[in-house]
Amino acid sequence: MSNATTRSSSSVRPRSPVHSAPISNRVSAVNSQPQAVEPQLPPVTGALMPGDPLGDRRLCQVHPDRRFALESGGSLEHVEIAYETWGELNSDGTNGVLVCHALTGDSHAAGRAGVGHPGPGWWESLIGPGKPIDTNENFVVCSNVLGGCQGSTGPASTNPATATPYGSDFPLVSIRDMVRAQAFLSDELGITSWRSVIGGSMGGMQVIEWAVMFPDRVRTAIVASSTVAASAQQIAWSHIGRNVIESDPGFNGGDYYDAEPGQGPHRGLELARQIAQVTYRSDEVFTERFGRNLVRQLDFGAARLFDVEGYLEYHGRKLVNRFDANSYLRLNRAMDFHDIGRGRGGTVEALSRVKAPVLTVSVRSDSLYPPTQQIEMHEGLLESGGDSTFFALDSPHGHDGFLIEFPKLGPVIRKFLQENQ
Repeated sequence: MSNATTRSSSSVRPRSPVHSAPISNRVSAVNSQPQAVEPQLPPVTGALMPGDPLGDRRLCQVHPDRRFALESGGSLEHVEIAYETWGELNSDGTNGVLVCHALTGDSHAAGRAGVGHPGPGWWESLIGPGKPIDTNENFVVCSNVLGGCQGSTGPASTNPATATPYGSDFPLVSIRDMVRAQAFLSDELGITSWRSVIGGSMGGMQVIEWAVMFPDRVRTAIVASSTVAASAQQIAWSHIGRNVIESDPGFNGGDYYDAEPGQGPHRGLELARQIAQVTYRSDEVFTERFGRNLVRQLDFGAARLFDVEGYLEYHGRKLVNRFDANSYLRLNRAMDFHDIGRGRGGTVEALSRVKAPVLTVSVRSDSLYPPTQQIEMHEGLLESGGDSTFFALDSPHGHDGFLIEFPKLGPVIRKFLQENQ
């Protein structure tokens, strides 16, 4: 097997070169006063659209000769999966590590910001030479999930039947659909089994589905801040966020891609992100960081007065620039559908299929995916005869702890991978 970084395939498009990010808003050398910049209208979508630079992404066509069947009963034509890789695949294809992203993540798990990538990798501190997920030893792969908006086929992609974005016509997808698309990608890369499949939150849902669906293709699994099935409260929070997006007049039933900047569903997506951001962090972090700090003198008529309000608005605007409202709805709903016991005789029966040692990680202060859910997964694996290690991450950062606590999480991942070579 040749090195996958140089693999030639008609279904894999070579990556575009990375360029330095442009420098904007410069101060004139003649006039020392900053030039006035007009406020930029929110984009209709933050999705990667046809013609946009791919950055470090490559594209893989899934079943180019036939439609991709979905768990819901529908199907898609001409499915593409965007992915990135780090390190080199060894000659027998045994050192692959699949990293799975969460709800608003993408394939850029590691690497610098640049053309095609507005920010650095979301697990940059964990992936790389000498890091816990060591690219000197491992061939690391991260793909944008099916239904996403950063290169993989999703609602903002072109519908072959209409030559326009799918919009409201894009079908519902499930975590199992995402995993089946990733399995095809692994075939194309020449990876018959993964040394490890790793992810948190929605990424953790993909990991446990991988271990259940393809037990002979997963040699170790690391699941952080996730669950065997979405809870009623998780579904409730998701329902509120989706309703906010769908209630935005700019949403237009999901068909908004031909609207002018500033006329899309940006307000609904901003508010959905603000709601979610509250659930991702803990009260102790909000209290320590913001308390009742004011951004201006006390004014009972001010629309925004407290520091925490500005924090939430910032995260809402930031998401609008890099995500798509329709993708948010589809992926968020896929998380609701997640239940590894569905159609398999229940959770314990499903977990009995898992052959890989599993590292199950919880975050002490996580109120959205509380430690009781990871303990249930851990105990279910043991009850079904599996091999599970439980690690409680002592962090005040809530659900986002697995994206923040790199000094604490990194050594645990490194040790688990070394002990399960």
